[in-house]
Amino acid sequence: MLNQIREVWKYRYFWMSLVKMDLRLRYRGTVLGIGWSLLNPILMTIVFCIVFSSWHENADWRSDAPYFLCGLAIFNYFRDAITSGCQNFFRNESYIRQCPLPIAIYPLRTVLGSSIHFMISIGVVLMTLVLLLPGSGIERLIYLLPTLPAFGLLLILAWSMSVLAGFAQVYFQDMQHLADVLFQVFFFLTPILFKMDLLVQKGVGWLGYCNPVVWFLDLIRTPLLTGTLPSLEVYAWASGFTAVVLSGALIAISYLEKRIIFHL
Repeated sequence: MLNQIREVWKYRYFWMSLVKMDLRLRYRGTVLGIGWSLLNPILMTIVFCIVFSSWHENADWRSDAPYFLCGLAIFNYFRDAITSGCQNFFRNESYIRQCPLPIAIYPLRTVLGSSIHFMISIGVVLMTLVLLLPGSGIERLIYLLPTLPAFGLLLILAWSMSVLAGFAQVYFQDMQHLADVLFQVFFFLTPILFKMDLLVQKGVGWLGYCNPVVWFLDLIRTPLLTGTLPSLEVYAWASGFTAVVLSGALIAISYLEKRIIFHL
């Protein structure tokens, strides 16, 4: 792992330029620019507040809007890490063929682009909290501090999932289509529109407790919305899952990095 980090850092100017190029190409010639990445979750949050707020006890759109928006930001980050990660190596095939660079760079390119949009979305969540809920902006910024370790874990997990998705797509090219379908189902099994209590009441609470997205929802959404710290158990589950996926990604790189060129 340390060797991978050193190699990736050695070529930092290369992958930073790739991320900048992706952002420029994505929004080139548009009026709103990067604002387009926020339009969808904001509009979806408005729809959710109108349609699904009644699912919550003591429904109040002022508290529901940050709840929906934060949940969407985290879920979309997970989804993009895998669905966009499926194209990591095909997208960078020309670089892989021509340059003997660490292959870990290309999933990092994908994840950093998604991370920029994710952090902007979290900024919108903070603005929404300050505007709609009582409490000064300084207090809301203090609530952000307990989430910093969770952001680090989430970045590592996103990179690891992106690596595995990229390799899976190379050897099984239906992977991206499968991921798109599964995430559509997965969305409705994740407490974004509803509270976790609803799954427990329906007798399927295990679907939430076994869902890694739920752990990160608790790690990030709970401090931001309530100002309370998540339990150590949630940190343990999230850290353990991240360590397992990271180990799988590093093993995949060590075995497949030199062979992948023959399958592109």
